[in-house]
Amino acid sequence: IVAGLLASTGGYGFLGGMIGGLLAGYVTDFLANKIPVKKGILAMYQLIVVPLISILIIGLAMVFVIEQPISWLLEVLTNWLNSLGNTSGLMFGLIIGVMMAADMGGPINKSISTFSIGLMSAGVNAPIAACMAAGMTPPLGIALATLLFKKKFTKEERTSGQSCWVLGASYITEGAIPFAVSDPIRVIPSLILGSATAAGISMAAGVTSIAPHGGIWVMLIPNVINHLPMYLLAIGAGTVVTALSLGLLKKSSEEQVGNEEKIVKQEKIINEVEV
Repeated sequence: IVAGLLASTGGYGFLGGMIGGLLAGYVTDFLANKIPVKKGILAMYQLIVVPLISILIIGLAMVFVIEQPISWLLEVLTNWLNSLGNTSGLMFGLIIGVMMAADMGGPINKSISTFSIGLMSAGVNAPIAACMAAGMTPPLGIALATLLFKKKFTKEERTSGQSCWVLGASYITEGAIPFAVSDPIRVIPSLILGSATAAGISMAAGVTSIAPHGGIWVMLIPNVINHLPMYLLAIGAGTVVTALSLGLLKKSSEEQVGNEEKIVKQEKIINEVEV
């Protein structure tokens, strides 16, 4: 809390707060668990001494060590992001899209989305718009693919695909996880292609969002997203690319079942030989 407050009031923003928060954890862990203390004063040490010393160390570090270099770095980063042209914006958008679809809500996805949300405090609102577009297209692309390429999916997957329309529209990327788990080699690259397309178009077009979440529903609020037609085009293009990639790469559901049966038979034969 102290690190975040100092970062907010000191002008070194989310980067300073993030570094201060990590430092606070390591300093407190060291004081609480790595320094031997007699049992007689252990309770008082943990309750009073550790908080006081850790707050003092973090406060001094934030003011005298972290503030100046992080403020400079944040200013450079903000100026660079605000000055991105179409080509640079496209490349950054492609990176955002790849990271958003790589694990669909996992640590890679969360790292770029958290980074983009943090940039909003510095007035840079384009990356979060690209993140939202890239996070919406995996479920939306899967939903479209289950309609266009029904033979590629089982009956259960086609039923689940119907819910992906709502999940994708609501910016819930995790709706794509069951499909990726069942066939990661073909599904994940398809999702990455679609998300990179959506985020790349969004960044290249200079779309911004003042909402960090909400999916299609925040688009109904006036002035939340600028260049709304281009944003819808980005999401639509990413959805179509995802669906077409799935249709091209995925095997039919009958082939998948046949392969699974072959694997089971092979495992049985191997087990019998071993016995």
